[in-house]
Amino acid sequence: MKNPRFIISGGGTGGHIYPAVAIANELKSRFPEAVFLFVGAKDKMEMQKVPQAGYAIKGLWISGIQRKLTIDNAMFPIKLGSSMFKSYKILKGFKPDVVIGTGGFASGAVLKVASMLNIPTVIQEQNSYPGITNKLLAKKANAICVAYENLERFFPKNKMILTGNPVRQDLLAVESKREEGIAHFNLDKDKKTLLVLGGSLGSRRINQLLEKELFFLSSQNIQIIWQCGKLYFNDYMKYNEKENVQVTAFIDRMDLVYAVADVVISRSGASSVSELCIVGKPTIFIPSPNVAEDHQTKNAKAISVKNGAILMREKELDTQFENVFSDLISNESKQTELSENIKKLAMPNATKQIADAIVKLIK
Repeated sequence: MKNPRFIISGGGTGGHIYPAVAIANELKSRFPEAVFLFVGAKDKMEMQKVPQAGYAIKGLWISGIQRKLTIDNAMFPIKLGSSMFKSYKILKGFKPDVVIGTGGFASGAVLKVASMLNIPTVIQEQNSYPGITNKLLAKKANAICVAYENLERFFPKNKMILTGNPVRQDLLAVESKREEGIAHFNLDKDKKTLLVLGGSLGSRRINQLLEKELFFLSSQNIQIIWQCGKLYFNDYMKYNEKENVQVTAFIDRMDLVYAVADVVISRSGASSVSELCIVGKPTIFIPSPNVAEDHQTKNAKAISVKNGAILMREKELDTQFENVFSDLISNESKQTELSENIKKLAMPNATKQIADAIVKLIK
């Protein structure tokens, strides 16, 4: 086989970028001479994260549609036209064998043009409720890799492959890394550790909750690793001075932080949910209500209905958080039950299965 050429597009948030990079890494391990090009949105985080992972990226002038009347919305048709034209030039110049989209508006433009040019396309849908971009692209896609069951009402059944979401390969054996993690984060091995995750950009509401509940949490005799996001770090870094609290904008060693976590509080973006299934930690999901189609609530529900996690809505936090948390942190059998149930939902071979589907399409 000649050296295959792949275009991968996805971005806007870590939830679209990390799966894209994981797929690229898997394909590269199979085809060391393959050529890769990523396509993202000009001013989004993929423009930094993808080159850090060692891949070239081109940016399109595109952004999503807001729910209210804005200048950006008025510009959307112009941006879409510009992105489709640039996508056409990129595709004609690069001549990919397969184009892979992991979600976000940039991937919409690239995959739409690729299917018009009869280039094989693969969609990787992370959520239990697909976004508008992937729903529109599904009719023309050659394969649709999904992470949840029962998506027939959105996608053609004959094109769907249930794979799960790609996760970092270093998460597959975190049990063996606990001691390394305790040393890395300078923790007390005799105390329980609470890990708080707000997603790649941070979560204002979870940060407010932590600030309000710090005194209560300190009374539980635990230590806290609090990922507040870079947007909020300046507001919350002062809490680093408190004993047993570590505030960080971003966590580089996710494998080690999962290894030391006894209980997790997290948003329920698709990547976070998939990672927590793999590492099997007792989790309280607090979905963001501000995402398209409320898919974070749907992701969390898909786990909580199988008794694999606790789902708390933002509006319940002020009245119920302390009760829910103290019940969980003091109840070892509840922690074990959640941990065992969430692990049953893990799909550790997702990246390999997605790569298999892509390889089948190389002419």
